[in-house]
Amino acid sequence: MANSGEQPIFSTKAHVFQIDAGTKKDWLPASKAAVNVSYYYDSTRNTYRIISVDDGSKAIVNSTITPNMTFTKTSQKFGQWSDPRANTVYGLGFSSETELSKFIEKFKEIKELTRQAAQLKQGDVNGAVDNHAPSPQMGRQHLHQRTNSLSSIQSDSGNLRERRNSFTQGGSNGHPANAPTEAQLKYENDRLKLALAQSSANAKKWEVELQTLKNNNARLTAALQESTANVEEWKKQLAAYKEESARLKKRLLDQEKGGGGESHMVAQLTDQIERIRLDNHNKQEEIKRLNSQLQEVTARDTQNSTLQARIQALEEENHSLNLRLQDSQRQLQDGRSSRDQEHRELLSLQEALGGRI
Repeated sequence: MANSGEQPIFSTKAHVFQIDAGTKKDWLPASKAAVNVSYYYDSTRNTYRIISVDDGSKAIVNSTITPNMTFTKTSQKFGQWSDPRANTVYGLGFSSETELSKFIEKFKEIKELTRQAAQLKQGDVNGAVDNHAPSPQMGRQHLHQRTNSLSSIQSDSGNLRERRNSFTQGGSNGHPANAPTEAQLKYENDRLKLALAQSSANAKKWEVELQTLKNNNARLTAALQESTANVEEWKKQLAAYKEESARLKKRLLDQEKGGGGESHMVAQLTDQIERIRLDNHNKQEEIKRLNSQLQEVTARDTQNSTLQARIQALEEENHSLNLRLQDSQRQLQDGRSSRDQEHRELLSLQEALGGRI
């Protein structure tokens, strides 16, 4: 959490990750969704920190920037840096490469300011301060100017936070703001819009991934069919090559035994045998690869068969329930018909009894 003496100088939204302490390779998500990640400046201590708070109170990033830190861009929208004090590595995933570039540029500026401040502090200790070195105050003024120039393109979350603070803290005269209910409603409405936009983006992303999986499955099925057709042909070619190799070996042995064969023909036969062996080896490797693909597709077909069997069982059960329902309806209809017949007979007996009376 930020102290009372700290002021935010830059904010953006990103997904926060931390390196797995056990494997030192896997990333563990520290936030469920994109959260605010801000640079804070402490004027009393002349330090800069990167702070991110999740769920309103839990600090998931609290990293003090030092001159030795380095922010590394590992992909188009992802970057990381190591914090020796926290004994961890932080990772940030941004919505666009532009947002990542802004964050990296701000990190470099703040790192340069911390380096200048450290040099100035060291010069004060040694009594040899360079009068021409830029002061931390000038660096902070330059950083704050750059921050003001970038504030117009910050995310809507920063604007929402400013509007919320302006409504909750009131005017400059210290009195509470007017119509706090309307301000709260506007803030909640903006939050809902942001959540809806994020949900729509996630839905589109999952639709693209689903379509990609479908396309991959179709390609694998086509490759399986083609491989199945090619395997039989290659087996026939392999058998033919084996027969040809055996025939050539036999001819070579006969010529060596007879002693009347020419050396040139022997060399040609030897080269031909080597070529056939090489083709045989290549075909065997291709058959192994196709068999592995066939096993993968067979496993998928087995899963599909299991699902189809379950679907068929459910359909049979549904059909059985429909038959039982029809049987019950038929019995009900028969009962109603029998009851109507008995009613008619009873009326006839009553009429006959009335006539006799």
